[in-house]
Amino acid sequence: MKISNIDLCLMGLAMIASSQSVAQAPVATPPNPPSEASPAAAICPIVYPLDENPSSHGYQYAFHGNAFFINRDGMLITAAHVLHSFRNGGDPYILVQRAEAPPQMLKATVVLEDLAHDVAVLRAMPNPFAGKAYRVSTLAPDATAVSRGESIVVAALRPKRRQPHSFETELEDHSAANVIDFQNSVLEKGLGDTELVLFNHEVILGQSGAPVLAAGSGEVVAFIEGQWLRPAAGLVAEMQHGQDAHSVGAAVPIRYALAALREKGIAWEQPEARAR
Repeated sequence: MKISNIDLCLMGLAMIASSQSVAQAPVATPPNPPSEASPAAAICPIVYPLDENPSSHGYQYAFHGNAFFINRDGMLITAAHVLHSFRNGGDPYILVQRAEAPPQMLKATVVLEDLAHDVAVLRAMPNPFAGKAYRVSTLAPDATAVSRGESIVVAALRPKRRQPHSFETELEDHSAANVIDFQNSVLEKGLGDTELVLFNHEVILGQSGAPVLAAGSGEVVAFIEGQWLRPAAGLVAEMQHGQDAHSVGAAVPIRYALAALREKGIAWEQPEARAR
């Protein structure tokens, strides 16, 4: 079956009105600033400011998706389709947690894109790792292939209301799931196939670009592509009893992003040597 990231984006947009009542919605933790040991300290919402000047609540912004830091040079990985709105002008920004102040909006420049595999790499400017003002950390990508039945966790941030402002701390989602299948798909028209990891949890609006972590190690094995629109009939047997067969998320294996980083000579946080 062939789908495109445009299809996946449209599915996400269609879910905006029901994102609060979607089946198997992820558990949202209270909006407290994450510690440096938390995966959320490495995750940043990708946003665009809607105000010319900030109010007492900061800038009102449009929320586009998630990205996550993979080195202390301020580099982040996200899904390239998250940046689609910026291709006609405008610069993406990220929201970064600070130690003793509200979140800060930083400009993010695009370092590279691999559209065939929906990979984009951003650099935060200024680098939040350069001083002590920011509460940030990195996640270690692990290119080891996941297997069917493996436990994973989707970690993502999202605004806590429909018209968010930059000084407001985001909600942190944690979605536990299991890998159920692998399917090839064309993510960019005219380009080649990409293998996607399918898992038994529905993807909600704004999770695109968020890291998929190995449940045991906490290392990044993939990043969210979107909702799998038409799961193959053979997947039904893999779903949990009573679960909607269409509650299937799709993620891009992190190995595609690492290949793009390697070509550009960009280093990333190395995973610890441990078996999953």
